[in-house]
Amino acid sequence: MPIIKVIIPAYNEADSISHVIHDIPEIVDEIIVVSNNSIDATEKNARQSGATVLQESQKGYGYACLKGMTYIAEQHQTPDIIVFLDGDYSDYPEELTKIIQPILDKDIDFVIGTRTKHLREPGSMTMPQIFGNWLATNLMRVMFKSTFTDLGPFRAIKYDKLLALNMEDKTYGWTVEMQLKVLKQAFSYVEIPVNYRNRIGVSKVSGTIKGAIFAGVKILGWIFKYSFKK
Repeated sequence: MPIIKVIIPAYNEADSISHVIHDIPEIVDEIIVVSNNSIDATEKNARQSGATVLQESQKGYGYACLKGMTYIAEQHQTPDIIVFLDGDYSDYPEELTKIIQPILDKDIDFVIGTRTKHLREPGSMTMPQIFGNWLATNLMRVMFKSTFTDLGPFRAIKYDKLLALNMEDKTYGWTVEMQLKVLKQAFSYVEIPVNYRNRIGVSKVSGTIKGAIFAGVKILGWIFKYSFKK
């Protein structure tokens, strides 16, 4: 069996984090929750639910993901697959088996759980999210001949391929940076439709005008940066 580790960035997700952890299939070797400066019971609830809990004081989705990767790199046992999953319970963690299946069966390098419209709960994605996904994926299609249709956070990647991407972004551009670098390095990828529901609590990005604007600027910045990069 492959060694699978899950990284969950979490900022004040005390009400949802236990649900996320409990629904992750038992085939996962370790669940790593990175508390991104949480001031509620996120860390306590995650530990009680059986997760490894790390702390990252620098606010930012990318900071949290990189913290999880640093922790994994310092372990003696190298994993085969890394799964990234949000801590707000909007995704269905039990669908992790679907996400990793193309890696196991077809040797695919990178898999995204795509939040297709007919599988989304009404209101689970805001208009800025829907428009941002449409704009970003269409730009990638035009500029890089990509077939991506979503920037979904529920994703799996071979560990060696993740290291080869040399991820840099510390905040909102993490997901699109990963996809752009997958395209640039010609890694194999596929999208798997997944269910998506209304998150528990308020989004720290799409739930605020400031967050939505910053995320949009960061995403477009990465796309245009790579469109001119040889």
